[in-house]
Amino acid sequence: MVDRTSSQVNYETSQELMDLLRYTCETLSLEFTRWDEQYVSGPSLYFLIVADVDFVEYTDPLGANTWPVDRCSVVSESAEPFIDVARDVAFSCDGAVVIAADGTIQEQMVRVRSPSPDEMNNTAELAYADWMGTKHLSAMEITTREEVLWAVTLSEENGRVSSFLNGTYQDYPREEIGGRWRPE
Repeated sequence: MVDRTSSQVNYETSQELMDLLRYTCETLSLEFTRWDEQYVSGPSLYFLIVADVDFVEYTDPLGANTWPVDRCSVVSESAEPFIDVARDVAFSCDGAVVIAADGTIQEQMVRVRSPSPDEMNNTAELAYADWMGTKHLSAMEITTREEVLWAVTLSEENGRVSSFLNGTYQDYPREEIGGRWRPE
């Protein structure tokens, strides 16, 4: 069992970064209009927010899949540049985008390795949903690691936006997203 560090708890109290990442995923999900078409994949994103940028212990580089840091290197209060780059990445790259707790985006996108039972907190308590694909399972499991603060995903299959924290999740099916973000 891994105990959460006090620094991780401090990061978790700030919702601004997570809110912006979820807002970005919701924006892309709502913009895409072809969800019901057969053989069409929508935008796909996997954001991994870490306490320390030393993440090589639990990730592997995913080839040429990179975040264009020359266009946007930090998630900031100005959402448009970040959303524009995320839109491009969501349709052209695969893997997790690693973001430090201060909002700094790492260029190399990664494959996240499943944690060993010794690295997971509350392993027996993980409750997987039947809709979860590989990306979602990975996000839920990796958030049990001490170094990982949370994860946010956008499903390419149906536009579902999910956030993961401490091996738990909150999901927002496409038809339910955007409640507090979107005017009616």
